[in-house]
Amino acid sequence: MSFIASIGIASPKHHFSQQTIASFMERAMELDYAGQRKLKSIFRSTGIEKRHSVLDDYGKQSGFTFYSNTENFEPFPSTEARLLQFRKHALPLSLEAVEHCLGSHHNELLQTITHLIVVSCTGMYAPGLDIEIIKSLSLRNDVQRTCINFMGCYAAFNALKLADSICTADAQANVLIVCIELCTLHFQKEGTEDNLLANSLFADGAAAMMVSASPQMGWNLVPELFHNALLIDGTEHMAWNISNFGFEMKLSTYVPDIIRTGIKKMTEDLLERVEMRVSDINHFAIHPGGKKILEAIESELGISKELNRF
Repeated sequence: MSFIASIGIASPKHHFSQQTIASFMERAMELDYAGQRKLKSIFRSTGIEKRHSVLDDYGKQSGFTFYSNTENFEPFPSTEARLLQFRKHALPLSLEAVEHCLGSHHNELLQTITHLIVVSCTGMYAPGLDIEIIKSLSLRNDVQRTCINFMGCYAAFNALKLADSICTADAQANVLIVCIELCTLHFQKEGTEDNLLANSLFADGAAAMMVSASPQMGWNLVPELFHNALLIDGTEHMAWNISNFGFEMKLSTYVPDIIRTGIKKMTEDLLERVEMRVSDINHFAIHPGGKKILEAIESELGISKELNRF
């Protein structure tokens, strides 16, 4: 059995309204009138008010610190330049999330940590962020480390499943999970539909979670069950590839429709294993992969916006 003791989050200090980011994108992507209208329509439809970034360039018209101060933003930042920024910003944001997670028990709990799981699909290097976290927090040198990379939106669930397995196998285990994503480092300026969608949705942030084999301070939520379902037919509509100019996302407008075809059966299969129905659930925590995805799930599961507001 495992217990989720606490969760912490951290966001970069730079944040911008969707309108401000849209203005930056219009210029950087060198869109024509039709492209500008399409971009503005996509940004408005997201339902997002503001987003955070480790970069301050998205709120500027000139004097950029990361992108080139040229009319067409060339030379465009290389993958190497972007990953150097990841290395610069990932550690402090991760530490902030850990501090928020452990709170006033921060110092006393650090030496009880037996396992560290670090999650990211927007940057990696070796020796990695996991070792830097151990050094910065002065964790024990026998902490067991696992990195979950390039698994996208569902990676945190894999981290939680792994933590649960560790705690079930080891009655002395205290697992610290750290998730860090710096999506804005990978802005792509080619005016494709995939880029327009990706540029309108994702931002930067970190989260930390303490999972223990025995009750600790805080919530002590007990994971009841994990379930997995893979929709093979949708694999071509979402992808994340390494290019010469950062990581490129393929994000099709058909993703909400793909989710719509599978989410109800997956949820029913999950709840059947614990002899429950959707109507028995009082709280939902659904990955906010875009407004249309949330609306598709609400429709298929028959739940209200109020139940889905978290």
